Amino acid sequence: MGRDLTALFDPRSVAVVGASDDPAKYGHAVASQALRAPGRRPVHLVNRRGGTVLGRTTATSLTAVGEPVDLVVVSVPGAGFEAAVDEALACGAKAIVAITAGFAEAGPAGLARQRAVAARVRAAGAVLVGPNCLGIADNTTELYLASDRFAPGGVALLSQSGNLALELQLRGEPHGLGFSRFVSLGNQADVTLVDLVEDCARHEATSAIAVYAEDFGDGRAFAAAAAAAGKPVVLLTAGRGTASARSAQSHTGALTTSADVVAAACRDAGIELVRTPREMTVVLAGLAGLGPGPRPRGRRTAVFTDGGGHGAVAADAAEDAGLDVPELGGPTQDTLRTVLWEQSSVGNPVDLAGMGEQRPLSYADTVGALLSADEVDAVLMTGYFGGYAASDGGLGGGQNGGSVLAEGEARAAKEIVAHLTVTPKPLVVQSMYPQSPSCRVLAGAGVPVFAATEDAARALAAMTGGTARGREAADSGPGVPPLPSAAAPLADPGYHGVRALLDAAGVPFPAAREITDEAGLLAAAAEFDGPYVLKALHVLHKSDAGGVALRLADRDALLAAYREMHARLGAPAYSVEAMAGLDDGIELIVGVNQDPRFGPVALVGLGGVLTETLRDVAFALAPVPAARAEALLRGLRSAALLDGVRGRPAVDVAAAAAVVERITTVVAAHPEIAELEVNPLLVRPDGALALDARAVLR
Repeated sequence: MGRDLTALFDPRSVAVVGASDDPAKYGHAVASQALRAPGRRPVHLVNRRGGTVLGRTTATSLTAVGEPVDLVVVSVPGAGFEAAVDEALACGAKAIVAITAGFAEAGPAGLARQRAVAARVRAAGAVLVGPNCLGIADNTTELYLASDRFAPGGVALLSQSGNLALELQLRGEPHGLGFSRFVSLGNQADVTLVDLVEDCARHEATSAIAVYAEDFGDGRAFAAAAAAAGKPVVLLTAGRGTASARSAQSHTGALTTSADVVAAACRDAGIELVRTPREMTVVLAGLAGLGPGPRPRGRRTAVFTDGGGHGAVAADAAEDAGLDVPELGGPTQDTLRTVLWEQSSVGNPVDLAGMGEQRPLSYADTVGALLSADEVDAVLMTGYFGGYAASDGGLGGGQNGGSVLAEGEARAAKEIVAHLTVTPKPLVVQSMYPQSPSCRVLAGAGVPVFAATEDAARALAAMTGGTARGREAADSGPGVPPLPSAAAPLADPGYHGVRALLDAAGVPFPAAREITDEAGLLAAAAEFDGPYVLKALHVLHKSDAGGVALRLADRDALLAAYREMHARLGAPAYSVEAMAGLDDGIELIVGVNQDPRFGPVALVGLGGVLTETLRDVAFALAPVPAARAEALLRGLRSAALLDGVRGRPAVDVAAAAAVVERITTVVAAHPEIAELEVNPLLVRPDGALALDARAVLR
């Protein structure tokens, strides 16, 4: 059930320690907000100098309040912080909101202080938000302990940035977005992002959870909590750079960036990942248009327009957002022809071709026909709608009978709402006049209305699970895979030790023997027939260093290659292997990288020596079930190669996916392995074979 945060969001009483009459101090802002609902619960202001604050008599200490206090806000200088927390706990506080800064963000000494305070709070059975936070608010319980007001609504906002929270509030206002809760995360010394997501998931008044976070703490637990929330989670995060790859020691590490890991976790957990505050607002506005309940699944989108240009642009935007814009079938086109005129286009996009100026109700008739079509999952309406009511002159005025068109457009808006009541499918509108009376009718009924085409398409993708991320999760079963029990640590991280580890898990390899001299080489060659492969061991990127010799036809060729390679590289050991047949095969890469926030993260993609050049890879939290692995492989840019091109046969993708599951499961059970990769994994029409493997320990 998660932690009990009742005292944090619905306390019986509140005290603000550090309350002040000085507008420059945060204790003034919090105290002002706390007093907005004096009838809901007792609010005590504490200032060590006494006197009055905001016209209220203050107590000189929490002890002087004379009664237990459920929640205490601490906004005092850092030197007095620990004493304030200890006094709050002694007075029976069950929740503390720590505004005071100067802890983990200030260095090791501050981190040690922070950990000690958090331990005391937990030992007392209390909870702590912060330190270094900007407060909390809960509109459903009239709890106002942040410097800014948040319009009431259904979004719980959990943010590490106060300014971004304010921007989201401002951007959301035109769309009617409001907030059930706001929590400034601070340093998450005790109450974590995971705790808050779990609690907001149980909060009936919260319909969606919006998160801005740079520090996820336990990122895997966050993803699991979001996956289990049962309501949309929208994430905005920073740090999409490549700095995390600079010290990588393998292809897998070099191909994995922080952004890749976060994107993989979001896809697996069904989280809507956004890049900017504007995109977060767009997604939240779209989700708000759905109302309560699960999101409908289906990305077959009908684009409806009153101008060819708008329709073409909207169709492109919809496909860019991950939606499908298929040609409508014959029966649907026939139905549309009964409500449109001859020159209208009914294929998809559906274009009124000027009929709206003659009969504004054609907008509603067309939307109704599209919503009723079984082959249509969602509708994107784009163009001039709203302009007839908004315009006093020009088109919609003067000789065109502006008032008549405006009245007709207003009736059309009401009929569109009526059609949605009968057939409640996702509908999003892009309008040149989003603030017009007609568009406000739609917005008032919960239809998201945007000025930008790309915003409308992105919102619709969020409403339908139509993004590429949402499609992959739906196709292969969304969710965060549980980690297997830890296995005994890998004793031999060398090449043959890693091969043995994977071989025991059912990963197929060609026959191979490790050798250190010519006698061992000849003995190995006698155990299996050529052609042979010779590899220099303990050499990073063997192919680049000339440490791999292929297609050695017999023992004489093998011996000659060994002598040349050993003279040049002087490697301490070599591997003699049976040469696999490369004809009709595709080389893949499978790797796992241990991320400090999200745990083991898998990479699959096009492999071989050009892996880092082509960068055609996909990511997922490990272990990766075979069905998920196959979906990732099918989603690669080069996926067509798997099904055979230019006369080549299709390869056994299911066999490759099964090997991916085995590899990623093994590494997930070995947390001491920082990176492991199999490159290449040769996939042929008759199965899959691992040709090379290496591991890097922590």
